Amino acid sequence: MIKLQKVNPLEDKTLDELGFTWHTDVDGSKYVSDELVQISQNEAEAYYKAANEIYDMYVEAAEYVIQNDLFFELGIPFNLIDIIKKSWENDVHWHIYGRFDLAGGIDSQPIKLIEFNADTPTALFETALLQWALLKQNNMDEEKQFNNVYEAIQNNFKRLITLFEDTELFNERYDGWKILFSSTEGNDEEEATTKLLQQIATDAGFNTGFEYLQDVKFDENGIFDAQDNQYEYWFKLYPWEDIASDEPELATTLTNIIQNQNAIILNPAYTLLFQSKGMLKILSDLFPDSPYLLKTFFEPLKGVKQVEKTVFGREGANTKIITSDGTTVEQIDGPYDNYKKVYQEYADFNKDENGAKYQAGVFFAYEACGLSFRKGSEIMDNMSKFVGHVIV
Repeated sequence: MIKLQKVNPLEDKTLDELGFTWHTDVDGSKYVSDELVQISQNEAEAYYKAANEIYDMYVEAAEYVIQNDLFFELGIPFNLIDIIKKSWENDVHWHIYGRFDLAGGIDSQPIKLIEFNADTPTALFETALLQWALLKQNNMDEEKQFNNVYEAIQNNFKRLITLFEDTELFNERYDGWKILFSSTEGNDEEEATTKLLQQIATDAGFNTGFEYLQDVKFDENGIFDAQDNQYEYWFKLYPWEDIASDEPELATTLTNIIQNQNAIILNPAYTLLFQSKGMLKILSDLFPDSPYLLKTFFEPLKGVKQVEKTVFGREGANTKIITSDGTTVEQIDGPYDNYKKVYQEYADFNKDENGAKYQAGVFFAYEACGLSFRKGSEIMDNMSKFVGHVIV
């Protein structure tokens, strides 16, 4: 049973001043909960251990996919295969951050991987800043969280220069390289998340800029902002699979940019392998004895409660829960139905005393670095609530 601790919420005015404008959902309810999930130190350490081990499995699985040419099985667009291979071959294409979605982890429920948001994960602003602010506002010990997301991502930006060596070497090796950050115009959450990452990179020591996606200039010589300033790195909060389908010419240009070593793109193209839920099937095959993995197939399972998902999709769209007799008991429609399907063994989420369910999210930036929760029902959708945590 999830145990909750009531806290005084952050006021809307304060959130607006922070740039967190998506604090109220369309039904008028508050997106950020005024309760915190209570966890133990051992539970926090178990989430940390699980995320680190799962990431290592993803790295092995990605190498297996590339070596065995399994891109079609994962639903990878053909026009991104070359750039995925190229980004995988060279360590300078560094994975800045991602977020694992997990079931269990509380009250002795086993931790199970639901999926990995490796390319364009959201809930960063809430996890890194807001749940910490809730502790501070309520005069609670700010150290009583599994949450060093800001510092971990800052160090990971430094690893663009130092790679696997000590990040303290950044200052002596940094040579003025610039990072351009981009999101789509008109989406407050994506813009605020991107600008938060820009601030983290600035704090790390980089020169940074921001440009809306539609104003960025690309050619085979590199990536430029609207004033024709060239950047060595480009961070885009825009899904790789959408670039492949909606901007095929851009996909080709970016492939040439990477091939010619004229810029590095963040998150790298290979994170699309991690992002594909088809990887859940590969992981299930490669690591059948892992305690963190659920059996997953490309065809419906027989006699087992399961979840049908599309290999790419967000906010629970195009997800079904199917009982052991084949009956669909819950589903959310959406725009992703043309993608390939996977069928994952069902895992129940932890529940509170009112029956609401909680999905854990663990951010990863070189290592597991922060925990938060989403509160909702069987399928977490865009009406689920953000819930912070406190270690008791």
